[in-house]
Amino acid sequence: MALRITTLVEDREGVRKELRHEHGLSFYIEYQGRTLLFDTGQSGLFLDNADALRINVRKLDHVLLSHGHYDHAGGFRSLCTLTNSFHLWTGAGFFHAKYDVRQQVPRFLGCDFGPEYIRQHDISHTVIDRAVTEIVPGIHAVSRFPRIHAEEKIPERFALELDGRMKADTFSDEILLVIETGSGLVVLLGCSHPGMCNMLDAVKQYFSLPLFAVLGGAHLVEADDEHLDAVREYLCDASISSLGLCHCTGEKAELLFSKTCKGFFSNKTGTVFTVDR
Repeated sequence: MALRITTLVEDREGVRKELRHEHGLSFYIEYQGRTLLFDTGQSGLFLDNADALRINVRKLDHVLLSHGHYDHAGGFRSLCTLTNSFHLWTGAGFFHAKYDVRQQVPRFLGCDFGPEYIRQHDISHTVIDRAVTEIVPGIHAVSRFPRIHAEEKIPERFALELDGRMKADTFSDEILLVIETGSGLVVLLGCSHPGMCNMLDAVKQYFSLPLFAVLGGAHLVEADDEHLDAVREYLCDASISSLGLCHCTGEKAELLFSKTCKGFFSNKTGTVFTVDR
């Protein structure tokens, strides 16, 4: 089998009732003899689910964290209690302190470790500072997304702290994963804060193969009807064969896409997605 992706944790319960869920996301990837982890949820819960699924995370080759929010990187410390033999990849600016500033006292949204923790645990680490970075042959991280689609605005509540001052978070640290298969490109998204259409535009720009599947969070839970309709039209025009959006996508968006987009499937905790060639 060319590719197997297991959703180790997501916001909802799946068909495997023994697995637990939380607000967060983690994908386990098996590809041509390599194993990778894309995000770690917000706690060590994904490790319990991996054990239940008989997935050995102690032999990971690579770990990629899509961005610095707690619900995607919060389980990293728990992973490090089991292994440090993997290579870690993060986007530039990943360790900036991130906040939700809707309240008078900003709420911290970032992760609970920094560069010093990485050094202390002797973890090999690469900061992704190019638009396209090869992780292993056939798998690439993509960053530096264009901001073309006007409807894809980052909510003002997201901020980061730089030099003691709050500023708007543009999510320059966010990355996605592109996996090449004989059927086309499989794209894994963390939260799509820069905008899913913007991010998929970057994939189309840098890769010649067609989009085959898109899995992960689209952060449309706060989107209005106009925004949702624009994304629906984009996805339908893209002729994506499999669409497994989840996590922060939102129930309203998922319901819309399930009715109007070919290949939509419910991607929940424990879901397994495979490509045979």
